[in-house]
Amino acid sequence: MTENNLGTDVSPNVTIYINNLNEKIKLDELKKSLKAVFSQFGKILEVLAFKTLKHKGQAWVVFEDVSSATNALRQMQGFPFYDKPMRIQYAKTKSDVVAKADGTFVPREKRKRHEEKGKKRKDQHDPNQAGMGLNPAYPGAYGAAPPMSQIPYPGGVKSIVPEAPAPPNNILFVQNLPQETQPMMLQMLFCQYPGFKEVRMVETKPGIAFVEYGDEMQSTVAMQGLQGFKMTQQNSMLITYAKK
Repeated sequence: MTENNLGTDVSPNVTIYINNLNEKIKLDELKKSLKAVFSQFGKILEVLAFKTLKHKGQAWVVFEDVSSATNALRQMQGFPFYDKPMRIQYAKTKSDVVAKADGTFVPREKRKRHEEKGKKRKDQHDPNQAGMGLNPAYPGAYGAAPPMSQIPYPGGVKSIVPEAPAPPNNILFVQNLPQETQPMMLQMLFCQYPGFKEVRMVETKPGIAFVEYGDEMQSTVAMQGLQGFKMTQQNSMLITYAKK
């Protein structure tokens, strides 16, 4: 069976296979954009895409758990990604082509036993992490110090919450974006809503953007649809009307 024809009889697993991707997009940008769009569904272990002609227009997103992969597959099926609708299915048990390429290829039987062992260990481990006050999505990422006290800083809460909300208008002000956000990533999210005109980012101020629609009704629908959208595990979009 070829990689292009993975069939629909593949059982749900943590890796989703995406094809029909825009082949003109550079590999690094493609991976970053896929990560930005899919990380709302759960922790991503890796995003794989290859330069070879055989694998152009294809990518694999490996999640930490199956429920994340399932939600991603259902909700992003047909999503207009760089102007082409994504086609998504479960990978063929971490497709062998991926496993060989990233060095984790193990014959099927061994792999199954290894995964079951790893699952038991993970189940015992998780409650301790949560009890320590760490973000369970990133166990150990912050060392031993709980990150809670550091969250509102630098800049304090004021930089995220405007003093007085601006009256409804056709331009949205988007905050709390990850530093590496590209205009194209935002465009892909906001162009799903009718009346979309353009995204404007300020080079000197990463983390914020302005998105313009035809009128305030259209901007309001987009705001409601994407409010709190998780660009990464830590970055939930905060959307308000722009001040004029």
